Amino acid sequence: MRDFQKPGRSAVFATNGLCATSHPLAAKVAVETLEAGGNAVDAAIAGAVLLGLCEPQMTGLGGDCFVLVKPAGEDRILALNGSGRAPAALTADSMRAAGHSKVPVSGVLPITVPGAVDAFCTLSADWGRLGLDRVLAPAIRYADEGIPVAPRTAMDWADDCKVLTGAARDFYLLGGKPPTTGQIFRAPMQAEVLRRIAAKGRAGFYEGEVAEDMLRSLNALGGVHTAEDFAATACTYGDPVTGPYKSVELCEHPPNGIGAVANLTLNILSHFDLGSLDPFGTQRAHLEAEATKLATDARNRFIADPDHTTRLAHMLAPETAAKLAALIDPKRAMAAAAPLTEALHAETVYITVVDKDRMAVSLIYSIFDGFGSGVASDRFGINFQNRGAGFNLTQGHPNEAGGGKRPMHTIIPGMLRKNGKVIMPFGVMGGPYQPTGHARVVTNMIDYGLDPQSALDAPRCFSRPEGMMVETGYSDTVRAELAAMGHDVKTPEFPIGGAQAILIDDSGVLQGASDPRKDGCALGY
Repeated sequence: MRDFQKPGRSAVFATNGLCATSHPLAAKVAVETLEAGGNAVDAAIAGAVLLGLCEPQMTGLGGDCFVLVKPAGEDRILALNGSGRAPAALTADSMRAAGHSKVPVSGVLPITVPGAVDAFCTLSADWGRLGLDRVLAPAIRYADEGIPVAPRTAMDWADDCKVLTGAARDFYLLGGKPPTTGQIFRAPMQAEVLRRIAAKGRAGFYEGEVAEDMLRSLNALGGVHTAEDFAATACTYGDPVTGPYKSVELCEHPPNGIGAVANLTLNILSHFDLGSLDPFGTQRAHLEAEATKLATDARNRFIADPDHTTRLAHMLAPETAAKLAALIDPKRAMAAAAPLTEALHAETVYITVVDKDRMAVSLIYSIFDGFGSGVASDRFGINFQNRGAGFNLTQGHPNEAGGGKRPMHTIIPGMLRKNGKVIMPFGVMGGPYQPTGHARVVTNMIDYGLDPQSALDAPRCFSRPEGMMVETGYSDTVRAELAAMGHDVKTPEFPIGGAQAILIDDSGVLQGASDPRKDGCALGY
């Protein structure tokens, strides 16, 4: 139990249904959708689409999503890949010939075809109850009427808006400036796009006037996107990547997402007695940092489009983790296991919903960088993602940029199973931190016995090429000891990630947790 004389928040308990996400309006809309007879899929779509308006710097219709779904009455998990592909005419050779050693993070080159809308339409048709017209109605209303900008969103908006160019500045700035806390953001043209999707399904987005607007805008900037690229967009179902950690099983979305990196991180950490260490002390932070470096190196070598990912079984094999764990010096930081060559940032939204029938959804939705590519379509203001920056330009690499390929993605929804039963859908935002964040949430709960809200509240650290980012929740003593071990300790400018979780306890009560690093909350009924 938390100390009620200190700042913090209580978990949210409910029996009929619950949503945890990064903005209160999205959580409210999701719960209202459940109360109206919708299921967890309906509620997750309703909340996720609204998040694109509540936090447009994080996500939107021009982005991608990954989803894990546990159907009602079952404990199998379906993985839906809603990530789009590079235009068919894109080649790594042309970018190398233009002098690029890596894919740019802004402009038209990193813009892949949006995949989320197709995934939402597929989810609704295959698993929803209410239909898109009802599910999208709240987002349409809020797009027309406007949403007050929340404090964390305002901070991110001001930092991210520098990338906006052309029409994107008209759609996402107010009088040429980022909105401040409490100002109203409206997106009436996006309301029109959503009306078309509600009426026509995916054809309302990937065909007709909306698609023509996106194509004209991209082609005017030199993009090689075609109508055929948009029409061919299709999400795909698959099986999750799973792996044990002590009493639980971590279930992750398969490549081109990097969920397997979370499994590998836990596999490495399983070779150390974390439970004997101070949960927020130096030694645990050090071991997690070293495991992160090793798992990230594996990510850079192996993860790519599902049709091009190589040696995934080797990456997840117990003997691989054992060999990597043996490389860790408990007293000294290693040099970076490998330089990170991809552009990796932290702009993502996550929503999880469990309904009265215990269907569970874990959904993550993103445009990659803050405001993605910085490019928006001229008429409707669709802000394009820059997911192509997740490709690399190394000739022959499985993740080499190429027409029709899906790039490596940082976004990963997760679920925990225990004794074969799903006990917790959860997700951690934060770009490349996400696998480390998944591992930390799991170890916070399994090794240290923290409840979900405490596991999300707890301080974080993250080792990345520019230094070991250590949140202010750590003591000065820990920071000094980490530096003495060779870590380049720095205080991050922004909190590390954000997270949401719903625990389904043995009694059937739902326990929702929401990260205080974001504006959101958990709500139930």
